Amino acid sequence: MPSVLFVYTSAEKTLTGAATGWYLPEAAHPYYILAPHATIDFAAPKGPNPPLDQSSVEAFAKDEDSVKFLNDETVKSKLASAKKLSEINVKDYDAIFYVGGHGPVLDLASDPVNAKLASDFWQAGKIVSAVCHGPAALTQAVDASGQSIFKGRKAAGLSNEEENIVGKVKDVPFLLEDKIKSLGGKYESTAAWGVKVVVDGKLITGQNPASAAEIGKAILNALSS
Repeated sequence: MPSVLFVYTSAEKTLTGAATGWYLPEAAHPYYILAPHATIDFAAPKGPNPPLDQSSVEAFAKDEDSVKFLNDETVKSKLASAKKLSEINVKDYDAIFYVGGHGPVLDLASDPVNAKLASDFWQAGKIVSAVCHGPAALTQAVDASGQSIFKGRKAAGLSNEEENIVGKVKDVPFLLEDKIKSLGGKYESTAAWGVKVVVDGKLITGQNPASAAEIGKAILNALSS
């Protein structure tokens, strides 16, 4: 059975001091698509109990998989025992997946341990995937020649339009759409809050919470091929 590493943020506050963390459906939806077919471990920069963005709990209070995820004893155990990124051995996994929420832009994007981890996954030919703000965690990832893994590749992530709609532009150090483009990526998006998943070789990225289930399916497909 293939193995997938879910990486969560450890950031609890945005630049304005607002509460943040990882975004519930962006973990729950892909988890339940992948869990029957893959071994899944959780990790975060600081390890156990990565902070959950409570606004996502409220927004998805009637979402079946999100509610299930919150009450799932296996998931609770995985969150409580989440590994630190420094403890991860790339050889143990077939894919890495970065859960979104504003948090990744604030910690994972500038974390040197994560930059090396993401680069190591890429250079080992593993599946590298992320949804919503998750691709921010890949902005320092490089290939064997030191080039950004976004350079010349198609990618999705939260759009500038969506960031403006939620009024969080001042909460983050950069806008993800702009950053992907600045790294030479071919940024692709659909209408705000629509479903958009982009697969370019081993790089699999999704635009927003609505794309979380589809990215789970895309990762499963890549693991199966």
